[in-house]
Amino acid sequence: MSANFAYLNTRDLEFIIQEWLPTEQVFNYDQFKDYYSKDDVKAFLAPILKMAKEVVEPTNEDGDKNPVKLVDGKVILPKSFGPLFHKLQSEGWGTSNIDKSEDAMIMPHVLNAAVTELLCAANPVFYPYILLTSGAADLIQSFADEDLKQVFLPKMMDGTWAGTMCLTEPSAGSDVGDILSKAYPTDDPRIFNIKGQKIFITGGDNDFTDNIIHLYLARVEGAKAGTSGISLFIVPKYWVNEDGSLSDNDVVTTGVEHKLGQYASCTAALSFGDNASCRGWLLGKSPLENDGRGEGMAQMFQMMNLARMETGHMAHCCIANAFYNARDYAKDRVQGRPFTNPRGERVAIINHEDIRRTLIMGKAHMEATRAMLMKALFNFDIREHDPSPEERQKAQTYVEIVTPLCKAYPSDEGWWLCGEAIQAYGGYGFCEEYPVAQIARDIKIYSIWEGTNFIQSLDLIGRKMGMAKGAAFAAFIQEIKDFFAANKDTAGLEKEFHNLGRALEAYDSILGTLVSWKGSNPSLIPTYSRRVLTATSQLHAGHLLLDQALICLKKMAEIGPEHYDYKFYKGKVEATRWYLRNVVPNIWCMADIIADADTSALDIDLESFDY
Repeated sequence: MSANFAYLNTRDLEFIIQEWLPTEQVFNYDQFKDYYSKDDVKAFLAPILKMAKEVVEPTNEDGDKNPVKLVDGKVILPKSFGPLFHKLQSEGWGTSNIDKSEDAMIMPHVLNAAVTELLCAANPVFYPYILLTSGAADLIQSFADEDLKQVFLPKMMDGTWAGTMCLTEPSAGSDVGDILSKAYPTDDPRIFNIKGQKIFITGGDNDFTDNIIHLYLARVEGAKAGTSGISLFIVPKYWVNEDGSLSDNDVVTTGVEHKLGQYASCTAALSFGDNASCRGWLLGKSPLENDGRGEGMAQMFQMMNLARMETGHMAHCCIANAFYNARDYAKDRVQGRPFTNPRGERVAIINHEDIRRTLIMGKAHMEATRAMLMKALFNFDIREHDPSPEERQKAQTYVEIVTPLCKAYPSDEGWWLCGEAIQAYGGYGFCEEYPVAQIARDIKIYSIWEGTNFIQSLDLIGRKMGMAKGAAFAAFIQEIKDFFAANKDTAGLEKEFHNLGRALEAYDSILGTLVSWKGSNPSLIPTYSRRVLTATSQLHAGHLLLDQALICLKKMAEIGPEHYDYKFYKGKVEATRWYLRNVVPNIWCMADIIADADTSALDIDLESFDY
């Protein structure tokens, strides 16, 4: 059975866009004001919800039953994937939404995020084919010469061609600076001969587009060692001739990975230039004209940072769909009698206390991660479209700080949260006939993709906390402190704000401990960095949920218990209570653990792991 798309409505997405975030600011930008309105969000999302259920969800089952195959050098994908790719691309739900031309009719990021959640939740394994094509096209749009844009962008945006990013090699994964791929100059200063191998390339091949455009990292012969000498190239599977015709470009798929999950995602091993006839177009300056320095890593980070956000988004979609499925099962499954009335009638398991705890745990985390991602993508719109340079820079700083949180927190928590969704099913959850088994298999990769979550934690501590000599991150935390000070006496949320205040004090002590380690024992920083990232995410999420809960309490008082929307708002308040009382306390627990500075992980002899 496929991972059933169990979204019943779009109410929380509507709340975020229409009631929580000040999205009128975005909808009033020149790019959007003639096409979109805050009032139209529900009507806009309704057909997307229908399309996700009726059009996208069936492809998920097809993908899980028909894994990627490589037969006689040709990749074979599920038959439904090609038609879906072309439908979404041609109808404007995919790559065309990154069109930066002034007259392009595109969606705001914050609205597109809601669309993406619905379509991705219906088939998360398929969606990277769209996202990677969009990311590759965005790089070409940003860094290619105009003639190359005209060659590649139209066909990538309408779905005729697909795109990927090619970083990882057999000898270099996270340490990209050690890649062995080489680029050799030709008579044309923009065209280089390419030689190398790449592995784990998501969407690296397919059988439903006419061409695949690889954004490829390589070192020009004679460039500096390490990351500073790397350049970025457009390397198509088929070379595009001047007349628009295609010819072989010496790009060969040598294998596809057989994975724990994501069966229909083509994770390919690719060989470039085995016959010395692979060519690519250089993006940016040649390192031979730039003191040996390439621009590839800086360029690629534009795509990687968006990919990190989307990786977290995909993890969130899996969390939400897992618990929506568990909810539906718990409503239908009759098993056992009430704990308080053991002689009573048997009841649906959603009435049992532990199942209620499991479901609110899922709801609270789902709403926390959704809030984090949607606020980040709202700031994407501000940094791209706001007329004020100060507002754009403020939004850019916010996006940079929260990117490691938005990537790592949903993908770290999602693995065990899917385990809890399975638990709600009892024995049936462990059976492949039920959807949460596939969701659990599919979600694990997100904590590894786009820089492992350990790398995200080092980015947070090493770069994001140090931005503007620490002032940017200090301002990020100060905003939470100001929010706490302004709202700590809110009736009905006294305990929750007390916990936020206690967490802020604990988090300050964590930051102080990190500073002391820099001088006294720097090896402790990477030992504890992932837990610091988790604590930072929980503090951030607690703040956002309480911000939403303030609106919900006000609305509940206005509309009264008999109103049809009352239970929606009450449910959000209860989920906030659960998160602030059951998750946020981890922050002061973590502060104690970090202050203790246990070094047993560093003190144990390597040989001791043999026993």
